[in-house]
Amino acid sequence: MKNLLDFALQERYDKVKKLRPNLEEMKNLLNWNTFLTLFPLEEASRGRPAYDKILMVRLLFLQSWYSLSDEELEFQVYDRLSFQHFLDYPERIPDFTTVWRFRDELTETDIVDQIWQELQQQITAKNVRIEKGVIQDASFIHADPGKTNSGMDDRGMAKTSRSRDGSWTKKNGKSYFGFKLHSKMQRGSKIITEIAVTTAKVHDSNIDLAVQEDIIYRDTAYTGVKTKARGNGSMKRGKLSEHDKLRNKRISKKRSQGEHPYATIHRSFGGGNTKLTTVARVFVQQVFVCMAYNLHRLRFLVKS
Repeated sequence: MKNLLDFALQERYDKVKKLRPNLEEMKNLLNWNTFLTLFPLEEASRGRPAYDKILMVRLLFLQSWYSLSDEELEFQVYDRLSFQHFLDYPERIPDFTTVWRFRDELTETDIVDQIWQELQQQITAKNVRIEKGVIQDASFIHADPGKTNSGMDDRGMAKTSRSRDGSWTKKNGKSYFGFKLHSKMQRGSKIITEIAVTTAKVHDSNIDLAVQEDIIYRDTAYTGVKTKARGNGSMKRGKLSEHDKLRNKRISKKRSQGEHPYATIHRSFGGGNTKLTTVARVFVQQVFVCMAYNLHRLRFLVKS
């Protein structure tokens, strides 16, 4: 009976793959087994066995691509054949509290940084085309200021939805609450290579993601701010000479690629928002959002 069921599922999935092959293609771009080596071996214990770490990592990729809450992620995995295929048809599907706990555990170790570096190495091995220089930019991650009585009691989560680390700030006369994602990306490939997450009120210019060998292009938010990069292509503001206006125009043309990752995350993934309340938790969330973007972008680069 199981063999007949597996055959029927595969036959249905073959139809799904023809209609929309994105997840299948992105799944095949990576050696997922290498992520397993980044987690410590778990001691045998009584009770229910722990979920496969590769399964948990893939769940966070799915969550990032489709901007799903933990509860909605659990439902969609049960409901969608393409999700189950991406996860290799697990016998047990983690519930939403397990997803929450796994992501929370990642805030307490450096494993998420190792996962990021492993993905970067696998992308580098694909020899994608890059151009000279890198781009740094930042974007708000919107959050709800929240309330104390959140209705989350006895659910294995925080008992308040009030944002602990989110903050208010203003830009162009508009108020924003939440956090800020700072990123550095390669020109040409548009792959994000470094990120930082801060509370929203931290000014863009306070974060420098450059390394010494970089030539970095940035907008007017970084005017007059030093950088570790050997080449500082930050745009200037204020009363400008004709020379500076032309310089700004050249830099603007080069750094315009920096808008692409945020546009994809916001428009294609429905991202740019969070229900999490601390910088540490939002950082882990945004690492997976940026890795999901990178894998999405890598699929395009490999195909083209």
